[in-house]
Amino acid sequence: MKKKKAFYKRWWFWLLVLVIAAFAACGGSGSGNDAKKVGEVAKPAETEAAAAGESAGTETEKETTAQSEAPADVKTVYKVGDILQDGDMQIVYVSSGDYEEENEYMQPADDNKYIFLKFAFINTSSKSDASISFYNFECYADGYACEMHYNDDEALSATLSAGRSTSGKIYFEVPADAEEIEVEYTTNYFSSDKITFTFDGDQDSGYTLETNTQATEGAYKPGETAESKQMKITYVSCEEDTSYDSYFAPKDGYHYITCTFEFENTSSSDEMVSMYEFDCFADGVSCEMAYFREDGLSATLSAGRKTSGTVTFAVPDGAQTVEVEYLTNFWTSNRVVFSAE
Repeated sequence: MKKKKAFYKRWWFWLLVLVIAAFAACGGSGSGNDAKKVGEVAKPAETEAAAAGESAGTETEKETTAQSEAPADVKTVYKVGDILQDGDMQIVYVSSGDYEEENEYMQPADDNKYIFLKFAFINTSSKSDASISFYNFECYADGYACEMHYNDDEALSATLSAGRSTSGKIYFEVPADAEEIEVEYTTNYFSSDKITFTFDGDQDSGYTLETNTQATEGAYKPGETAESKQMKITYVSCEEDTSYDSYFAPKDGYHYITCTFEFENTSSSDEMVSMYEFDCFADGVSCEMAYFREDGLSATLSAGRKTSGTVTFAVPDGAQTVEVEYLTNFWTSNRVVFSAE
């Protein structure tokens, strides 16, 4: 009898993975063409005026109205300090500037330079996840496409559950004498909707993400067990991790935490477990995953089988509320929350 291929070795499985990834890249956003400027990052003088009783909301309303009255065929280009609302996603263009690469083997070509743009994303949905990736951005200098420069320094990449936020930078290599540089953010691959940002040179709005230290009610603690329709998840432990070598040392102001879990497949069919289904948030802001351990969670479990492993994240020193979330259902954004304090 011919042995059947495992489902993850079939072409249709990987096609489904690509489709899911495309949906995830668009998750939580609107159509892009519906993105609206809802305000600007307040300057110190504006903040003082607001404290004196002047309505900052009045200016926001004027800006929003002015944009809504703009001709439909006029491309809107956003600048540093602009705050946009695109569906359930709030986007803040935080800063821009030239970037100096320290690695001598990764320098730009002659007559070129590196630039960066920094953004903050806040998922304002009450129930849906949203994914953000630097792969959704393209850059054009005087109309010509530019190459992305890949850098781990504040890289912009995160999956945000409802109410969570992230910030990060994207980098490009552009001609040093370019007169107009624009960066396009694709909000929906299926409709090719985009939001356009202009590179403003060395500009910083001063914006910082608001933190949220409120703990999730009912978050699981080490030693406790959570159950979904397919899995029994035992939260074994969570602790600060110093097992890395110097190459993987966390950046200044951060430390690593490693959480250990055991999964048991309680369903009647195969189930996959992966570290990539976990996200971590410190005071509501996403944390980067770390990959220096060799026991990271990754397994395909047949019915009744078990596995155990770890997930590791870089967490800011002094964070008050640290939580690790496991996505149990991609389509419904259902998550199990574990306290990592």
